[in-house]
Amino acid sequence: MPNLPRITVWNEFRHEKAHADVAAVYPKGIHQAIADGLAAEGFPVRTATLDEPEHGLTDELLAQTDVLIWWGHMAHGEVRDEIVERVQRRVWAGMGLIVLHSGHFSKIFKRLMGTSCELKWREAGERERIWVVEPGHPIAAGLGEYFEIPHAEMYGERFDIPAPDQLVFVSWFQGGEVFRSGCCFYRGAGKVFYFRPGHETFPIYYQPEVRRVIANAAAWAAPARGPAVTFGQRKQPLEKL
Repeated sequence: MPNLPRITVWNEFRHEKAHADVAAVYPKGIHQAIADGLAAEGFPVRTATLDEPEHGLTDELLAQTDVLIWWGHMAHGEVRDEIVERVQRRVWAGMGLIVLHSGHFSKIFKRLMGTSCELKWREAGERERIWVVEPGHPIAAGLGEYFEIPHAEMYGERFDIPAPDQLVFVSWFQGGEVFRSGCCFYRGAGKVFYFRPGHETFPIYYQPEVRRVIANAAAWAAPARGPAVTFGQRKQPLEKL
């Protein structure tokens, strides 16, 4: 399919190597499960992981990435600051960023948000109902009024983030908590989408509705291809002074 954004799916790829129960759900890694869903939609997609040189996020790879998808959990602190700065500059320049689940506590997300990104959480395998609160948004295309995840880790408010520029989804959990689970932000020329669902021991990234949201978000977050932006002193005015 022409004109689809080039996607890189980034994952720590640590849980899958260290824990048999995680490997049983995602034998090729969470990154590959997400990439497979996008490839089925026709997106050109590649993967990168924490333990590759430069965390797999070289200047060359990022220059060829229109949308970066980020999954992290147990090794946020191991991500090198210079790589975080590299990704941030690319977002400012127009690359889209989709942050999934526990990526809320990643260095890159916290840097782009400028807040702690703390929240409440509970692991009880409870039901999550995700409500579409902005049905006209392109990220919600192809969904019903809501969809459910049978077993999920609870994330609850308050979620310490800036007010989203657009709020697409709100989650309700069986235990009673609610959460802003689909949040859009604009940073520089780039678009950022935070999507809550996902867990290393639940098969959430195989669920059709979750894959639909990630694919929709990738299309939404792609660079707009607008005019180049310049900064700094302008010695020559456009009009005569």
